[in-house]
Amino acid sequence: MPAEITMPQLSDTMTEGTLVKWLKKEGDRVESGDKIAEVETDKAVMEMESFESGTLAAILVPEGQKVAVGSVMAVVATGKDDPAEVKQQAAAAGPRRARSGPPATLEAASTGEIHEADYVGHVAVATGQQPAGPPLPKLPENVARGVRVRISPLARRMAAEKNIDPRTLLGSGPGGRVVVQDVLALTDTAAARSVPLPHPGSGQTQTVPVTKMRAAIGKALQSSKQRIPHFYETVEADVEELSAMRLRMNQMLEPQNIHLSLADFVVKALAMTLLAHPALNATFNGIEVTRYGDVHLGIAVAVPDGLIVPVLRNIHLMGLKEIRQRSVDLAERARAQKLRQEEMSGATFTVTNLGRYGVKEFSAIINPPEVGILAVGAAEKRPAVRNGQLVARTMMSLTLSADHRVVDGAMAAEFLRTLKQFLEEPGMMLVFA
Repeated sequence: MPAEITMPQLSDTMTEGTLVKWLKKEGDRVESGDKIAEVETDKAVMEMESFESGTLAAILVPEGQKVAVGSVMAVVATGKDDPAEVKQQAAAAGPRRARSGPPATLEAASTGEIHEADYVGHVAVATGQQPAGPPLPKLPENVARGVRVRISPLARRMAAEKNIDPRTLLGSGPGGRVVVQDVLALTDTAAARSVPLPHPGSGQTQTVPVTKMRAAIGKALQSSKQRIPHFYETVEADVEELSAMRLRMNQMLEPQNIHLSLADFVVKALAMTLLAHPALNATFNGIEVTRYGDVHLGIAVAVPDGLIVPVLRNIHLMGLKEIRQRSVDLAERARAQKLRQEEMSGATFTVTNLGRYGVKEFSAIINPPEVGILAVGAAEKRPAVRNGQLVARTMMSLTLSADHRVVDGAMAAEFLRTLKQFLEEPGMMLVFA
């Protein structure tokens, strides 16, 4: 029986998609899992994958056309179907909604890289618009020749922009691959000491069109702030001992090319805290609250002109090493738009981090149907009183945004107290792991 390829719905806000490009032509053999088309949704440019094997008998939608969710885009002749007969029947039927059966799936197609340390965002919205702008620049010829350097696309572009020879970088990624963190390690200190000067104004007014990603972010955030009664609570955690532990662990992990960041410890502590406070590890649909026994953590990742929020599933079962490896991989594929659909949905809580930008404290907007989001500020030396003495300690601000329909002030305060305890006494995470 012929199989219909339809436009899938990947989010609650998606009502239509644009057929960007067909990757197969009529008469081509199609295997289950083959990429057959590029589709632009309200959140991403992705590749459409076929569930069926057979012959692509009929293409019903031309490139560049918008298609409603559920509408038939193509028909595959399967089994003993005659492709010519299937094409004739499809042409006679014309544009229509699908009869039944699973839609095609979408998976991303792009290149790029982002390191786990780039978990950033002042809000958390699950989007994935194809990054705009010129292609990644090639390194200068005198750098590209000679020794082959394993380097991610984004790190390569950043190195080229900063006139850094990648051969001088020690890669901390898998297999010694040079990643963004390795480039930032050479530039962050200098950047912190310098302040960019404004360029002289041209006197011209520029009108910038709103991208689909930005429009989707704006719509989601406006809805969240209008529908959810947010309230905010902030604590400061002393992470001096945690920072020292991280340095010791990184020395031991250096032969494995594993470099833990403070963010790894924060998300581990957050996962343990959510298990202890299931009222925050929850979603609310307006009628009932669902509390989860597993932690699926959404992690806000910056992309050009917006954010995406990939989901690190079952993070409560992971050790720090696995968190590092899985989060780097997830964030890299998020930036490259190579996430699977299940990796972009199903979060039970979200974390967003602006610490690497030097932001001390901020408040984030809840990503519904979740009932909370944690905003992580910079870990920095601040004056603190210890044993009656004023000393400099490494401190970090943590701000919880919570849905007051589900969470009250005392409940949120208990949550933050537990998180603070885990960060200040990190050995306690082993007791409850």
